[in-house]
Amino acid sequence: MIDPIFLAEAAVNGLLLGGVLALLALGLNLIFGVIDIVWIAYVDLVMICMYAVYFLVQVYGWPIWIGSLASVGLGALLGIAVHVLIISPILGSAPVNQLLATGGLLFFLQSFATFLWTTDHRSVRLTLPTLEYGGMFLSFARLVAFAVALLVMLGLFLFLRHTYIGTAIRAVSQDREAMALMGANPRTVYVVTSAVGGALAGVAAALLIIQYSVHPFFGAAFGPLTFMICVLGGLGNMIGAFVAAFIMSEIISIGGVVWSTEMGYVIAFVIFIIMIFVRPGGLFARRA
Repeated sequence: MIDPIFLAEAAVNGLLLGGVLALLALGLNLIFGVIDIVWIAYVDLVMICMYAVYFLVQVYGWPIWIGSLASVGLGALLGIAVHVLIISPILGSAPVNQLLATGGLLFFLQSFATFLWTTDHRSVRLTLPTLEYGGMFLSFARLVAFAVALLVMLGLFLFLRHTYIGTAIRAVSQDREAMALMGANPRTVYVVTSAVGGALAGVAAALLIIQYSVHPFFGAAFGPLTFMICVLGGLGNMIGAFVAAFIMSEIISIGGVVWSTEMGYVIAFVIFIIMIFVRPGGLFARRA
């Protein structure tokens, strides 16, 4: 029989992991909701930003908070570069061409990182405590990552609801043709959206590097899970992505304690497949 303390600890760890997963899913969903293209290589952009934090902190001795800010800036620049160089030229092409283009970027980034840094796992070595509460042992790094992720998501919500450009982003996601007729330039909104989505990738990178080691194929671990969360919540739906992230993280975390980590992922994918049959449009089919 599983100790209830272990189950409670797994549930809390699942909640903490869900915050970072929700941040990843919101960034990907924001881009899809506005530009209507799924960035298959989104988590590989996170991987590049994780390497940036690693080198700035471990090799050059920068404080972790400055390295994190640099990661956010790099993520925004990468988001703009991906849109201008890859996405913008194929906006009017067939969806399969768009998927192939972003999929090609994924393999390029993995190969580029392997060529530069080999396949060695690298991590930022921080002395962070492990907290004990009620017999549960909780990682302070995960608590910090969860708190920062929630603050960033709150900031994103306020940005989208209470700023001019945020309102324009929501308007373009709902009806880009009508916005163009009203004098707004959807392409400018696309660039800003890509920058914001890239910045969110940079934040996620800073939060993940203090928990996991980075390697060129890091995206293979979190990429499919992030995409699954977006589809489960409803592609383009921010609230759906937020809810689905916590559902998936709890299933994986608790399943890992009851059976094994691999079985936790298997159960998550099985539930995902069943839910897609029940609700093909996701839990929240209508876009936010």
